[in-house]
Amino acid sequence: MSDTLPVLYSFRRCPYAMRARMAVAVAGIAVNLREVVLRDKPPSMLEASAKGTVPVLVLDDGAVIDESLDVMRWALAVRDPEGWLGADETEASALISENDGSFKHHLDRFKYATRYEGADPLEHRMAAESFLLKLNDRLSQNSHLLGERRSFADIAIFPFIRQFANAAGDFMQDERFASLMRWLNDHVQSDLFLSVMKKYPQWHAGEAGQAFPD
Repeated sequence: MSDTLPVLYSFRRCPYAMRARMAVAVAGIAVNLREVVLRDKPPSMLEASAKGTVPVLVLDDGAVIDESLDVMRWALAVRDPEGWLGADETEASALISENDGSFKHHLDRFKYATRYEGADPLEHRMAAESFLLKLNDRLSQNSHLLGERRSFADIAIFPFIRQFANAAGDFMQDERFASLMRWLNDHVQSDLFLSVMKKYPQWHAGEAGQAFPD
């Protein structure tokens, strides 16, 4: 593997890393993927980004991009074959902001209630419903969030809806979420998503890393 490839530190199950990998994959950009375990973060990742979260992209000139949306934009600026950046940017930004803000807040306290003192998972599940229903309403009118084809907003948001649905179980089978679940299942079963969810062993210093996309 070329030493000049950008290095992408990732964790397979992290929704932030998922959306970054999907953008890199759809753009067809070759990177050196380093699968990390978050309880055993490699020193080189922490040297690149003291935040200690994934994804972290280290470019061949040493520049570091450590926010998932910025990794997506970087990849799509190189190549955007499906026109993900062509959808309404104002609408996309508003939806992503709500997803990454209030919805993620409730998702964490619903799924990981024991990590947050005093968190009532049922209360947070109920609080998340407004965003889920907003998305469902959009998806009852179009096959994707901003129209009839997938866009930046769909890819940025759906990993978090997947995480919520996996934790919520039968709750998400309610007819109120029928369009949302159809959209979610379409993305989860897509060739793109399946291609970025392959399992790789934990990367250790001194190893070559994994060519991605492979």
